[in-house]
Amino acid sequence: MNTLHFRVATPHDAALIHPLVESAYRGDESKLGWTTEANLLSGSRIDTEGLVAKITHPDGVVLIATCPDGNNSQNTPNQDEPVIACCEVVRRSPQVAYFGMFAVTPRRQGGGIGRQVLAYAEDYCRQVWGTEKLEMTVIASRRELLEWYARRGYGRTGESRPFPYEELEKLNGVASTDDLSFEVLEKDLRAGVQGPAEGALRLPSNIPLPFPNGGLRADGGDAV
Repeated sequence: MNTLHFRVATPHDAALIHPLVESAYRGDESKLGWTTEANLLSGSRIDTEGLVAKITHPDGVVLIATCPDGNNSQNTPNQDEPVIACCEVVRRSPQVAYFGMFAVTPRRQGGGIGRQVLAYAEDYCRQVWGTEKLEMTVIASRRELLEWYARRGYGRTGESRPFPYEELEKLNGVASTDDLSFEVLEKDLRAGVQGPAEGALRLPSNIPLPFPNGGLRADGGDAV
């Protein structure tokens, strides 16, 4: 399994994350992987401005996964390592967090990277925020994705949410159908915790951790 390094994205990383997200979901390159939405949606998945908004969200972070090269004998994070995956997590309440913008570069899909990133995000939410449930939304017609998340412990809640066609139009996108919707999945992060989740790594030093009193993050921002 690939060894990954994780870090919290900064606004300067938006230029690195944007092509990754686009390549994982839209256009011809996305068809090299299995997470493509190219048969359903055209146009951009997100723009740089939207990425910066996610990166600077006061209640969330964007996590970046990089892959060390063969010259990194000490196996320590390096800012020059290529970004091969990302995701966002957002604290919705003291108990619930949201997982989204999950992307793995198409040529690296199918090798276990996605499992590591998801497990790491779960550990982050559990350790940093004390999250009890992690939720996500998946396009209801994406059966293969729903099954993949089911194998990772995510269950269907029975809740559906509308697809944001207006946001798609703002990014000059077009949907192949007008009946898209999201299905809401969730996982209880308290269930069966025996230590770090499969594929997860220790939180690096630049992860913002709350002080014992829960009042402030390490970077001085509000803990929530």
